[in-house]
Amino acid sequence: MRLHLVPSKRRGVSGLEATVIVIVLVIVAAALAFVVLNMGFSTTQKAKTIIGTSLGQTSSALEISGTIFAHGNTTSAILEVVGVPLKIATGGESVNLAPGTAAVKYLSNTVTYDNIYAGTLTENSDGDDDVSGEWASLELATDDAADSDLYITEDPFDATGIPTSTKAFIYWTQNSNNNDILDQGEHAVLAIAYKVGDRPSALDKIRAEVLVPTGSALTIERQVPLISTQVINLG
Repeated sequence: MRLHLVPSKRRGVSGLEATVIVIVLVIVAAALAFVVLNMGFSTTQKAKTIIGTSLGQTSSALEISGTIFAHGNTTSAILEVVGVPLKIATGGESVNLAPGTAAVKYLSNTVTYDNIYAGTLTENSDGDDDVSGEWASLELATDDAADSDLYITEDPFDATGIPTSTKAFIYWTQNSNNNDILDQGEHAVLAIAYKVGDRPSALDKIRAEVLVPTGSALTIERQVPLISTQVINLG
């Protein structure tokens, strides 16, 4: 009797199953890799955002835009008012300088004030000596700030004009929209007018910190030179 052997199909089935398993494993691995990459991108973006926010909070939104100057009394050898030119820092955003959001801390050899900031001069607040909300000089700005005791009680440029308290205010030398917000392209001046006991003399060190809603405070520090002229360059 002759026996007929039937070829086994198990080897073909095993190969097909192995191929399916490999394909499934590849798909699962690809899906896992996508998830991992996506999580990595998300983490990188979050880190970038955190770093950007941190840099924004640690860098100052304002910067000094020129020479700090002052009006001096040569007879008494003291400073009566100081002007600090300001602008938005490079790449910075607009800053609200309204009294409710900004403050000016002042320190010297003899006094410390937590906040001497009174506000901003705008065309609508006074504007007698301005042109469309821009003042050509510190003298014109202090005259307006003293009108009706707006921000200071006396004009330091007057012969007997001594404010009753040390105050700071801001006026614009280049103004775009006549409000309390300093924008890119605008230029402002921080003016500090002194009362009798606070007026700095030669070799005194004056320091002011402008605190704004975003970014770190702008620190201004100068040593007063010999006061031999009415216009003093503080550098």
